[in-house]
Amino acid sequence: SIRKQDKDGISVRDGMDLSICCLDLESNVVEFSGANNPLYILKATSNDSANIPISMTENGYNLLEIKGDKMAIGGAENSKNYQTHQVQLQKGDAIYLFSDGYADQFGGPKEKKFMYKRFKELILSIQENTMDIQKETLNKTMLDWKGDLDQIDDICVIGVKI
Repeated sequence: SIRKQDKDGISVRDGMDLSICCLDLESNVVEFSGANNPLYILKATSNDSANIPISMTENGYNLLEIKGDKMAIGGAENSKNYQTHQVQLQKGDAIYLFSDGYADQFGGPKEKKFMYKRFKELILSIQENTMDIQKETLNKTMLDWKGDLDQIDDICVIGVKI
């Protein structure tokens, strides 16, 4: 439960970050809403960027980032609605939803966080691969990164190729 009480009976509010999308497979339109989490859309540089700012470009692909709203689910009382974004995708595009666990994982030679910049570069670097190989690459990269350190959070990456 998001709402909890500590041992002294004081109400504690703990929020949850998440993202959700709905993909219409006939029209290739994706609807996205996020609570502190974004949606990444990968498009070949030759494809229209759908008026979404390009976050990073590499290997002939643009990484477009639709940011989620800066408010968690639950937590502080909030009556604001979350924005819903609609994007027309094209054949060959890919979308990625993910938790913060990959970017927040400690590891590497200096035992630092993986970080979102490195995560974006990784996602861009694997676009020529099938989704199965992308999954293997993401898994291997994370195992190599964290080494003998403990995993500190859930790690979830969902990718869909149109």
